Amino acid sequence: MRSIAYALPPLPGFAGPRTFAAWPVWRDSTTKEVHFQPLPKKEAARRWHKARRFDRQTHTAGKHGGAIGRPALAVLYVLLFDFLDFTTGQLDPSYDAIAAKAGVCRRAVAGALQRLKALGLLHWQRRSRPEREAGGGYRQVQETNAYASLPPSQWLGYREPPPPPPPEPGTWGDHPPLPPVIAQAAADLAAGSSHRSVLGLLESDPGDQLAGALARLGRAIFGSQT
Repeated sequence: MRSIAYALPPLPGFAGPRTFAAWPVWRDSTTKEVHFQPLPKKEAARRWHKARRFDRQTHTAGKHGGAIGRPALAVLYVLLFDFLDFTTGQLDPSYDAIAAKAGVCRRAVAGALQRLKALGLLHWQRRSRPEREAGGGYRQVQETNAYASLPPSQWLGYREPPPPPPPEPGTWGDHPPLPPVIAQAAADLAAGSSHRSVLGLLESDPGDQLAGALARLGRAIFGSQT
């Protein structure tokens, strides 16, 4: 990129900045085609909510936001939900487009992108392309960056929340206990189940001594029928 000195008027006795670069583009810019990776909308939404949780996890008293900060969260939101093509994964808006959607200035966009990259939420590749000039030659022109959202496993300092505890017995969401084996066997017998299946059910719980005794009694009574 050109120095800011290019935008300043020349000073007396100063010819202006010199550059030996063939074209004023970032030297790490690639001219190759960037291959984007598809990102389903549900996964984009999941990453957005985890980013908000990450910011809350790292919040410190007396400061606005956490490690990410509000401007970076705003930039991340518009990247994921205003510019990302969920089918192809293409994500290459300009700074001006991001700033307009996020409601911040270009300088805030630059700072937000650097923070998202430093924390591992975002990665980008600078790009450039050749452009023909009127005299028949060509020059290298800077293009917009190609961005990629990274998974939470690569976020620096992010911790997944622990799984929720199981519901307390007898509360909403708790699995109702099964009836005793004898009650199940009586219900099956009343429903017309065979003696064999009923006796097998009585024997299914080795810890129920009464059910085991009834099963042995049933086999002694019914004998060959079971």
